[in-house]
Amino acid sequence: MRDAYSFDEFYRSTSTRLMRYGYAIVGDLAEAQDLVQEAYTRAWQRWRTVADHPSPESWVRLVVTRLAVDRWRRLGRWQAALLRSGPPEPVRPPNEDTVLVVAALRRLPAAQRQALALHYLFDLPIAEIALETGVAVGTVKSWLSRGRAGLAEALAGTPAGGAREGDDDE
Repeated sequence: MRDAYSFDEFYRSTSTRLMRYGYAIVGDLAEAQDLVQEAYTRAWQRWRTVADHPSPESWVRLVVTRLAVDRWRRLGRWQAALLRSGPPEPVRPPNEDTVLVVAALRRLPAAQRQALALHYLFDLPIAEIALETGVAVGTVKSWLSRGRAGLAEALAGTPAGGAREGDDDE
């Protein structure tokens, strides 16, 4: 446990400085937090080696710097791709039917939603769904049946599907 204790002490004594350094390097607090966290994670994974380094803090600082450079390179490639291809088409808002179906799906248990999505969106046969979810074929059939019934019931109560049972027009 001495390793964990020494790393904790190292972290407590250096994290504020390294966070300031990361922020100064990238200019974005959230990105700096991600970079510093990743650098400390790498230091922890190699703590026996890093602890023997003449300056463990400078080792972590170097990792933060390299991660920031990698980030800038990725952003540069992304910008170059955007310049070549132009910005992506704007995403259209979902139509009313999509909103109604998603709302109806959210009312179903997670297993039924998963089975319906795998079967109807990914065109997976029942046997593959059973294999992927780790359940029996009969269970998948039950999920699909109950999921379809639940969707039908939920959609029947929407304006597109008619009035709910017990609703009055008065």
